[in-house]
Amino acid sequence: MNQPRLSKPNPAIERLYREAEEAWARQDYQKGIGFIEQATRKEPHNPSLLLDLARAHGRRYDFPAAERYLERAVHISSGRALTLEEAGRICLEFDNLDMALGYLKRASQKKGASIGVLITLADMYFRDKRVDEAAELIARAAQIDRKDPRVLLEEAILRRVRGNIPEAEALFRALLANPASGVAVRIRALYDLAGILDGQAKYDEAMAALLEVKALQRPHAGPYLATLQHIQNRAKEMERTITSAVLDRWRADAARLQPPRRIALLCGHPRSGTTLLEQVLDSHSDVTTAEETKIMHDEAYLPLIRDFPEGTSILQALDSSPPSLICHARDNYFRCIELLLRTKIDGRFLVDKNPALNVMIPMVVRVFPETKFLVALRDPRDVVVSCFLQALPLTPISSAYLSLEGTVQQYASVMGFWLEMLPRMGDQWMHVRYEEMIDDLPSVARSVLGFLGVGFEDNVLKFYEHARTKRVNSPSHADVQKPLYRTAVGRWRNYQKYLEPYLAGLARFLNAFNYA
Repeated sequence: MNQPRLSKPNPAIERLYREAEEAWARQDYQKGIGFIEQATRKEPHNPSLLLDLARAHGRRYDFPAAERYLERAVHISSGRALTLEEAGRICLEFDNLDMALGYLKRASQKKGASIGVLITLADMYFRDKRVDEAAELIARAAQIDRKDPRVLLEEAILRRVRGNIPEAEALFRALLANPASGVAVRIRALYDLAGILDGQAKYDEAMAALLEVKALQRPHAGPYLATLQHIQNRAKEMERTITSAVLDRWRADAARLQPPRRIALLCGHPRSGTTLLEQVLDSHSDVTTAEETKIMHDEAYLPLIRDFPEGTSILQALDSSPPSLICHARDNYFRCIELLLRTKIDGRFLVDKNPALNVMIPMVVRVFPETKFLVALRDPRDVVVSCFLQALPLTPISSAYLSLEGTVQQYASVMGFWLEMLPRMGDQWMHVRYEEMIDDLPSVARSVLGFLGVGFEDNVLKFYEHARTKRVNSPSHADVQKPLYRTAVGRWRNYQKYLEPYLAGLARFLNAFNYA
């Protein structure tokens, strides 16, 4: 919980917030929300408290309740433009982009709307291909302060989106030479410049821009790298302890875990074609997909380990979980998925597309032993280069992508874990190759749907039409809204001389996945 903004110190509210934080930490979410509700009753005219209450409901996927408290905060606020902007940013925190758009648009229409809200909304409009509306917002921001580097950045992006590449490149370079440009602006400008240079086949210049932007991000990566190291250590522990016999025993528990669910995990390494395959499957009338949520981790896994001391092995925690607790985790997972998707699954096949869960496959088997695993494969060299080129906010995973060596090591960690698990997985898994999807989507789609036990439908081949009707959150969102193309196959060769010193780290995977 964020500490509220109080007009004067209020010990009672500070105590309630401490209790809310403690309840949240032990996953007693309803009690945590209850403490914040008590705080709002003590200061009913404090919009900050209502915003925090909305945030808490949003984090629990109760979007109607979140919206109700956001509206109350706006209603009582003396500075509605600022409160609407904060409401929009809170919606972004809990990944409801449609709600965020609504609040940010309302904020942008208020007198005194900030440059920040105008450019945030413009960026979202760019993502939704509402370019003319984005341009209007940028023009308004320029009227406030034409020299603001954030405005200049948006003007450069607008030119790039409209295809005026020479002007866009000139503006990005001017921003990088501008001492007033802050770190966030420089990072965005360098990634965009690298994209332009890559598109012009100026690969050495693109790499120079990428190395510069990674150097800017590296000083901020420490905490994320520490978390990544913990994840990798846990994966190594599972490789040693969760044997075929363990997984067989967990699968044998399926009869005690009712009702049976139709569920698949779409995993593999990021940038391996998971978004493409997800959109193909989501086009099917008997399939629904969830895209890279934390629900499996937060709602199915964390409750199973909650009462164990820190450092308890994953095997011990999962093995000790009684069927009643696992059944609760299963039900809670589906309940939260339906809240997030704002639709009932109603017996359809649920595909949870989540490369981050690759190293949690044993946990998924424990909670959902009936799960089928779709493991996306792509030439490891293309995967590494694609991850390195991608402009991503810092997270534990993306912190590995700040050098080519780190990117190779992360690939080896994720896919090395899969190779260790593969012989223990029985007939629950299927490899799906990106290159084969590009070359012969009908055959791959039939095979995947057959593996899931779902009949073929022709509309899955026009996945891009379906993708245009929904919000896709992946960095690949623009790619899956158009027909298949081959330009991403073999892209690593453009950066071969930079990748070559680290190729030994990929040799095992090139051989195992038949890319040698």
